[in-house]
Amino acid sequence: MANILWRNQTPAARTPAARAPSGGPAAAPPLPGNRPVLSTQEFQEIRKFIYAQAGIDLHPGKEDLVSARLGKILAARGVSSYQEYLRQVRADTSGAMLAAMIDALTTNYTGFLREPVHFEFLRRTVLPAVERRPRIDIWSAACSTGEEPYSIACVTLEALGAKAGSQVRILASDISTRALGFAREALYPAERTGGVPPDWQRKYLARDGEGREAGWRIRPEVRRMVEFQRLNLMEPLAAGRRCPVIFLRNVMIYFDRATQEALVKRLMEQLEPGGYLLIGHSESLTGMNLGLEYVAPATYKKPGMLA
Repeated sequence: MANILWRNQTPAARTPAARAPSGGPAAAPPLPGNRPVLSTQEFQEIRKFIYAQAGIDLHPGKEDLVSARLGKILAARGVSSYQEYLRQVRADTSGAMLAAMIDALTTNYTGFLREPVHFEFLRRTVLPAVERRPRIDIWSAACSTGEEPYSIACVTLEALGAKAGSQVRILASDISTRALGFAREALYPAERTGGVPPDWQRKYLARDGEGREAGWRIRPEVRRMVEFQRLNLMEPLAAGRRCPVIFLRNVMIYFDRATQEALVKRLMEQLEPGGYLLIGHSESLTGMNLGLEYVAPATYKKPGMLA
């Protein structure tokens, strides 16, 4: 979606290099398969760092999760402590280590037509209001491994016909470089396509491979409708083309209440008057001063009318 641009589109947010610890002998690197013990101080430092960088709230009680997931990285890199690992992440100006850290601490679970009521709402309510436009922009703001934006593309093809291929542009963004790589590949194991209707499989997916190893690849005409982009939702969003609908589903569960409210306020600038914000059904905007109209569970409308 060329007309929606963001500032700071670097591979990952950059942080100032931290000064290496001094004094004392260097600790021996951990043996492969083992991981250092995560101290309370190290957990708090990691918690503050990842909150500042990505808005992820690792509240107390997540120590075992952090130790298990980051511990694998430490063992693989031969790093002797979580403090040293955090120093290396801060010092890495490429952003690659931060991206890997975020990948490890987040879960990219999704599926085709997940929470199907939203796709029905897109078909019945949103698309009829904008179908005469020469261009329709839709944003999948936390697209994970791509099932959501590809589902959106298929719904628009079903509703609008072949013209949707040139009319609809879907921006699919995520903070995880690993998930985006999977999404761009557009090849899904058979067990991950169980939610795809049989007629969709015939029209929009192609068998790839043979036997048990065979998967399903999204057809090129569907893939061309989607533009994938790495985006940290905590970074400033530049002005661009507004969307009649934004999917922001199942990502706010990682954020505290203040971060959720600040994020939605920023996203409202990308939502056109009368446009709809769709969030996960386990999420809620209740009690937030956002000026959005409640339409249905996990469905909110910005004041105004779609034209």
